[in-house]
Amino acid sequence: MNKATKTALCLLIAATAWSGIGQKPASAAAPVSIVLDGYPLPFPAAPKVVQGTTLVPFRAISEALGISVQWNASAKQITAVKTDKDSTKKVVLTVGSRSATVDGTKTALTVAPQMSGGSVLIPLSFFSQQFGAGVNWDQATHTVTIVSPQENMYTLAFYAISSFSESSLIPSFDAAAFGWSRIDDQGRFTTTGQDFKWPQAAGEVTPESLVSSAAAAGTTPYLMVFSGDTKLELTKATQEPELQASLIQQMVDTAKTNGFQGILLDLEGLGLTGDAAAVQASFNAFVQKAAAATHAQGLKLSIALPPLNGSFHGYDYKKLGTLADELIVMAYAYTDEKNPQPNDKVDAAIQLALKQVPASKLVLGVNLASENENTVNTKIGLAKRYNLKGIALWRLGFNKTNVWAKIGQSVDLNN
Repeated sequence: MNKATKTALCLLIAATAWSGIGQKPASAAAPVSIVLDGYPLPFPAAPKVVQGTTLVPFRAISEALGISVQWNASAKQITAVKTDKDSTKKVVLTVGSRSATVDGTKTALTVAPQMSGGSVLIPLSFFSQQFGAGVNWDQATHTVTIVSPQENMYTLAFYAISSFSESSLIPSFDAAAFGWSRIDDQGRFTTTGQDFKWPQAAGEVTPESLVSSAAAAGTTPYLMVFSGDTKLELTKATQEPELQASLIQQMVDTAKTNGFQGILLDLEGLGLTGDAAAVQASFNAFVQKAAAATHAQGLKLSIALPPLNGSFHGYDYKKLGTLADELIVMAYAYTDEKNPQPNDKVDAAIQLALKQVPASKLVLGVNLASENENTVNTKIGLAKRYNLKGIALWRLGFNKTNVWAKIGQSVDLNN
């Protein structure tokens, strides 16, 4: 190689290197994410944009919205059925075909469903049209946002301290738990005290009339029995046989005498320290006796429990789930209760509970003191996503008009 050739080659290499300075390497298309009711939805196959149409994994979204899905491998056909209180919708789609069937009628698709990573992807717009979910595509963030449609689900409202201002809402719920009794610092049942106590009548409105009116409107009235364990009062009540027997008898008598149709135990604080297994065994024995006495009188039994990812470990969800008619997961108090609770913690609480108890017995507790109009339906959306029995709202009386309006968009409160 002569001198001139070497010089030219060096100049070419230098020029090539210089031209690459400041240039970013080509990157793959930005990943698409799905957010359902304000919280990310895991999915087995990445959504795609094909010919300007967003395709999403059908089964992942459908099952999160309570839609039954069946796959026919030989026909490469997917059948989805959504049942509401008044109607049933059946949708059949075939991979590779731009023709779908909705309740027996053929409907055209903008893009044919396709397989990707073992999942069937369908046009997002078609999903929205057929199943009533609100959908949006954000090109800038490559995010699919889905808002679940209003659903008819079980609802329970707590009525306790300062709740009278919203007493007119009671008939909107399937059940109402009246917090008018507690276990005192000696481990005894009482309807007097500073907080959870039998209220005074207000003119013609009496505690008894609230209960009877609720029952007449089809709202199951529960007598709520509250206790903490700050003075070991709950430990005493659940471990001393004579005290235990008296407590259970008084709960049942008070409920029957005053027209309640069930008892809701909100007994908190067990298992912060010490032998969790021993505490669980004592509480299980107590609840087993309470359940027997309650059911013998034709009363339902509901139990509100601290979450399994919280600080209290004295609660055996699996056993309690076999004794009670329902378990309320109080998935809050992870942070300051004046602020919205972390969605990931609520999600984890539900998943842990589902490992122990069937979804049909689990009710998600939502603290309205914490949530606002921008966050409350994310919690309710998680109850829907896991097909839980319903939601329990603590409590009436916060007078959050905007929050109630949002709840009404997610749940049919006039069912």
